[in-house]
Amino acid sequence: MDYEQFAQKLYQTGILSDPWVDGRRRFSPAPQTMPRAQLEEMFLIAERMAQVIEEMAVIVRQEVSLLDDYFMLTPWQKLMWLAAEGRWHGIARVDLFHCADGRWQICEVNSDTPSGEAEAILINEIVRGEGPGLPDLVDPNAGFEERFWQMLVASDRSTRPSAAGLSRIGVLYPTDQPEDLSLVALYRSWFEKRGCQVVLGSPYNLGLAADGRVTLIDEPVDLLLRHYKTDWWGEREVVWRDQVDYPDPDPLERELSLLLAAEREGRVTVVNPFGAVVSQNKLSMALMWEQRHRFSSASRQWIEDYLPETRRMVDLDPMTLAREEWVLKSVYGCEGDSVIVGPFVTDEVWRQAITQLIPRHWIAQRYFEVAPVRRPDEYEGWRPNYGIFVIAGHASGIYTRLSRQATDYQAVTIPLLTPASVL
Repeated sequence: MDYEQFAQKLYQTGILSDPWVDGRRRFSPAPQTMPRAQLEEMFLIAERMAQVIEEMAVIVRQEVSLLDDYFMLTPWQKLMWLAAEGRWHGIARVDLFHCADGRWQICEVNSDTPSGEAEAILINEIVRGEGPGLPDLVDPNAGFEERFWQMLVASDRSTRPSAAGLSRIGVLYPTDQPEDLSLVALYRSWFEKRGCQVVLGSPYNLGLAADGRVTLIDEPVDLLLRHYKTDWWGEREVVWRDQVDYPDPDPLERELSLLLAAEREGRVTVVNPFGAVVSQNKLSMALMWEQRHRFSSASRQWIEDYLPETRRMVDLDPMTLAREEWVLKSVYGCEGDSVIVGPFVTDEVWRQAITQLIPRHWIAQRYFEVAPVRRPDEYEGWRPNYGIFVIAGHASGIYTRLSRQATDYQAVTIPLLTPASVL
């Protein structure tokens, strides 16, 4: 189908309403077909990385001093981790790249508030729904919804074992920002289809009912789906020396205290757990690389195979970093925010970055060359980023984006299908 037809189908979902941004196309309706074996390999790598993160969480839980000595967390960030008791996972997205030398490399894992679900799932459904031209291809995202729901149910049973069931769900998100409204709308449609009452709001709308239940806009909820980043709940710190302070740097003390106490007492379930404040922090990747001896033999091998060399900036002399060999990332940045890819910037931009960054908020990660995609359209030669969704430790879907250089908000999302009988 041409893009106008595709855009109309997007509008008809009632969820994705922005097929163009600033006059450019956000999507391509032309699917990429991936061999079954390659997709299975990618899913396996993502699951292995989830296992490595779980092992890292156990290490940090057993050695609490790492929160200060290695991660340099603020007091409220530490409180989030300690209250979660090492629980960090519900859903995550592992961003995976196929390199020019044949390796698979992971640039990051968004285990806090992973996005892209609506785009990945709906465009696959639209393209696969065309049917006649794709008789032998299946949608690898087809089981995502059910697995996600089962994860929420299991999480709630674990936190509220004596509760009657999951019937009231709150979705917490930054209501002043439009970027993830499609994700919120998708989740809402799934929950309402299962007979749940759904309430939308921000942390500022949290409260307590007379009986102690957590409320969102005065409505009691059983479970809160947290799509509000952990570093926004705690103290907000600038990452550049010349950056203006945030107008709201203080932690959400009332809201966070209310929620942590309620979850500890089994009055509400929070997904993703607040332990993501450590797993999302990119210093976790530096810990995996620099202290591989702490991990099991299997995890050590997976770290060496899939994770680029990653170092804390506080341990480096930034003036010795060769621009062509390194990428600089702020520890809580995501979706390309506060990322300086050395080979893609000028010497002047690189010098300014290493001069102005505040080292304890940054990592340096070894640059890798991504193999370009082969397509018979205008995206020939672009770099693919395969975002593998992992739900409760199991790879459950894929979000594919193409970029000229680094993945950012200019990336184009494409459908990805695979031969039948996969997964």
